[in-house]
Amino acid sequence: MSRITHIVLDDSSLPPPTPEIEQERKVAMFDLLEDNTFVLPARDERPAPNGPYHLGLSIRDKRLVFDVNTEQAEKAAEFHLSLGPFRQVVKDYFQICESYFEAVKKLPPSQIETIDMARRGIHNEGSRVLQERLEGKAEIDSDTARRLFTLICVLHFGG
Repeated sequence: MSRITHIVLDDSSLPPPTPEIEQERKVAMFDLLEDNTFVLPARDERPAPNGPYHLGLSIRDKRLVFDVNTEQAEKAAEFHLSLGPFRQVVKDYFQICESYFEAVKKLPPSQIETIDMARRGIHNEGSRVLQERLEGKAEIDSDTARRLFTLICVLHFGG
């Protein structure tokens, strides 16, 4: 079972989220746990521990940390990714989300749809960056990458 069945987001050092950020987090976590693909490749000629996995996501020392354990609480993997490649796309995503949340309050559906298309495009870019950064560490599908990117954005909130 190459999938994530439990996820912990270490957002303890962040300011309280806005209602919009909290909703994005809840939806991403629910969708992620409902359907995801997460495969750890063999490393150093050793097979990877079998899933399903519990995933801890955090930012430590300015690095994105994936802490992966088996359901039996055995360490499966831990990898630290530089936040540099994510900075611009996260910034762009927050800006377009702000525009989207404001548009929903006062603009006609056609304009909301245009902003939402741009938001999805930036979200896709973020998920592509994540898949590239995880290459050789974990294999994830596009939907899993999108949901994980949302959670990475939540970890950037206020940072």
